[in-house]
Amino acid sequence: MATVALDDILASARVVSLPLRTRFRGVVQREMMLFEGSNGWAEWSPFLEYPDEEAAVWLAAAVEFAHAELPVLRREAIPVNATLPAVASAEVEKVLARFGSFATVKIKVAEPGQNMQDDLDRVWAVRQAFGDARIRLDANGGYSVEQALAIAGAMVENGVDLDYLEQPVATIAEMAELKLRLIKAGIGANDKNGVKIAADESVRKASDPIAVAQAGAADILVLKAAPLGGIWRALQVAAEAALPVVISSALDSSVGLSMGAHLAAALPLHGPASSNGVTAPGGLAFDCGLGTGALLAGDVTREPIIPVDGFIDVRRVAVDPSKLDIFQAEDHRIDWWIERLERTFKHLN
Repeated sequence: MATVALDDILASARVVSLPLRTRFRGVVQREMMLFEGSNGWAEWSPFLEYPDEEAAVWLAAAVEFAHAELPVLRREAIPVNATLPAVASAEVEKVLARFGSFATVKIKVAEPGQNMQDDLDRVWAVRQAFGDARIRLDANGGYSVEQALAIAGAMVENGVDLDYLEQPVATIAEMAELKLRLIKAGIGANDKNGVKIAADESVRKASDPIAVAQAGAADILVLKAAPLGGIWRALQVAAEAALPVVISSALDSSVGLSMGAHLAAALPLHGPASSNGVTAPGGLAFDCGLGTGALLAGDVTREPIIPVDGFIDVRRVAVDPSKLDIFQAEDHRIDWWIERLERTFKHLN
């Protein structure tokens, strides 16, 4: 990891609160700290409830992106999915219109206070309005095994082009059980058109991010650079797990999305290469969840990273000082973030 002094971070640190167009997982304002390094700007944005030890991993990632040498990039643009929050079915077209054209939609399901019929209504609304789009369902661990089986069965029965279920249940043990039961039901990933399981929280919230792959509990890994400690560590996890991966975001500003795009651009392609048939394990195989800039009502740059025809560019972001002023957090929130930084910095190796 790149070494940097606390005072160097504080010298350029700015705390902003970016508004969302639609409530997303209970969030309507996304707070974060930005700071500038020798490579450019970086974002430190662990969610507010995260403890200092966990926030330190995110800080290590930001320091790396701001100061360290980064891997060679293999692509200049990244295919991305549209992201649909847990909105009412009547709002689906309006929300997804912000993404322009897209091939894949990630639909949030298992929202607290909603039920499975709400989830199904959202899926049917997407199919009616965007019938050609592939669908992935993200439950953030909110389903039971039985509920996950039920919605997987509903997708298969109705001919939904399902990419995968993302973190359908909370634990690795439940993921493994679900995978076996899907196979037993004849709709698991061992079948030609079977339902695949992607692990998100089981990777980024685990002390051992490889455990889910070692347990055979997932078919795909969803990787986020910040929660794993940076681009280099995420690449290591992808290689060790030897599963296809999807790179995703955590309601980032364009600065954070830039880090995710750099990670996606550094991954090999997954599967046989066209020239020599060599398999590249841990490679990029699906549209990425890096189009969430379209969910923000404000950003820190005049050239935000948002999807155009289903792709985002791989580039550094020029932060606009006037945007930092416009979206600057209130004084007491700035103090909170600075105190958090001072505590968290002590946990860096």
